Amino acid sequence: KDNTKIKFQRDIFYTKGQFLLDHVCNHYNLLEKDYFGIRYVDPEKQRHWLEPNKPVVRQMKSHQPYMMCFRVKFYPHEPMKIKEELTRYLLYLQLKRDIYHGRLLCPFVEAAYLGACIVQAELGDYDAEEHPCDYIRDFKLFPKQSLKLERKIMEIHKNELRGQSAALAELNMLQRAHSLETYGVDPHPCKDFTGATAFLGFTATGFVVFQGNKRIHLLKWMDVSKLKFEGKTFYVIGIQKEKKLVLTFHTSTPAACKHLWKCGVENQAFYKCAKSSQIKTVSSSNIFFKGSRFRYSGRVAKEVIEASSKIQRDAPEVRRAQFGQSRSFNSLSHKNLIMNMEPLVPALPSTNEYEETAADSGRMILLFIYTTGFSLTPCASMLPSPVDDSQGGVDLLFSPVQSPARLLRELHADPDIQAQLEAERARDRAYERTRLAARSQMSGVLTNSLRLLSSNERVNACMLSVVRFVSVVVGVLLVTVPALLLLLESDINWSFLHEIRQTPEFEQFHYEYYCPLRRWILCRISMAMENLWSD
Repeated sequence: KDNTKIKFQRDIFYTKGQFLLDHVCNHYNLLEKDYFGIRYVDPEKQRHWLEPNKPVVRQMKSHQPYMMCFRVKFYPHEPMKIKEELTRYLLYLQLKRDIYHGRLLCPFVEAAYLGACIVQAELGDYDAEEHPCDYIRDFKLFPKQSLKLERKIMEIHKNELRGQSAALAELNMLQRAHSLETYGVDPHPCKDFTGATAFLGFTATGFVVFQGNKRIHLLKWMDVSKLKFEGKTFYVIGIQKEKKLVLTFHTSTPAACKHLWKCGVENQAFYKCAKSSQIKTVSSSNIFFKGSRFRYSGRVAKEVIEASSKIQRDAPEVRRAQFGQSRSFNSLSHKNLIMNMEPLVPALPSTNEYEETAADSGRMILLFIYTTGFSLTPCASMLPSPVDDSQGGVDLLFSPVQSPARLLRELHADPDIQAQLEAERARDRAYERTRLAARSQMSGVLTNSLRLLSSNERVNACMLSVVRFVSVVVGVLLVTVPALLLLLESDINWSFLHEIRQTPEFEQFHYEYYCPLRRWILCRISMAMENLWSD
């Protein structure tokens, strides 16, 4: 039993991202989960999507507690094809957040209609006895909410939306929002080749570029042939009007550029491919032995729509926020969609972490994840907890499995278990020391040689320079010669080798330099062999 407890703790610590995403979706009985993902922000304020095939703790570079958010990752191209009301409600919450942050840009008339749909969904029909003349002010819907806009929202709410249920109002909101240019755009700030600020995004239609509130580029996915990055430079290569098009942008950091590239690769695969079996591993560059390789793992949009059409079950209950919980931006994190996971010793998250998550994530679902275990109490969160400990707390969430919170409390209370854990840590430290010692032995000969050379003052500077030069030359030759022979002489038809062989530079080198050099060497060898046999 004790060994089982230790193994359970280790499994939680090293669980992969897909397990965490599946756990959240299963908890809320969500089947159409392919549209969603988990996002987190590292200490450098760089956003990331949690990769499903890697352990969670190996992706997180921040200190505990780990803060993540459940977000819409791929916006459905046609919200009407979403089968279940629960999925539409989660998309509605995401769009409501996008409107508040100014990411879903819309003209005045559209903004008024969207705002009225939100009010109808959360407040119901207008009632003159219950609603004062300024009741719209209680709803913080837009970054800049003018009195004129509030009056227009009130007019639409009174006259056009009366009698609509919450689900119908949300559906109308999705239907109107998905036709806007910025629907589904998660803007990535960068600079174009002229140095002007631009915002890049990926939608169901294709790759888009905005400057201010104006869309200046739209390249459909069928016309995008390659996305790549080198350092802080991001390239979009495609075809427009039967001409090759190369768009170049510069991000603030290499990490931001890599995140932009990964988002583009995932969106192109999700919206463009007809089947997940068509998805290929892509490289960030065509240069040999350089760049990152990445592959989107998951179903594509067509497969998701097809799977949704086959869902046959009673629709799950959707618990919506009440009006009292919807008077501010914090309503986006209403209590039925929040899961707080905290350590055994509660501690408030830092101000920077909270502000970053509040500004970026919208808190549809806010996750605090610790390596020591899971529990659901509101101590470590600035938001209310949906689970009442008096009603079973986390036991209800993990039923019929034993509560991890209770299990971990037992771990910390049992001295024998603590002794075993300490022994495991000691073994890990000993293994690490052995590994480092073995690595140091491999470089011991070279290190000793350099030390002998450095002890001789007369040849120190000269010999060190010669050794370094020879080491660099030998290393370069050991890498380049096999690589060139593999490219020039082998018949291996790997995709990246095939791409290199088709470049004009490689073909020029092969026919103008390599082939004459090979003929000359073979001629010299044959002449030497003839002279040898004649003697």
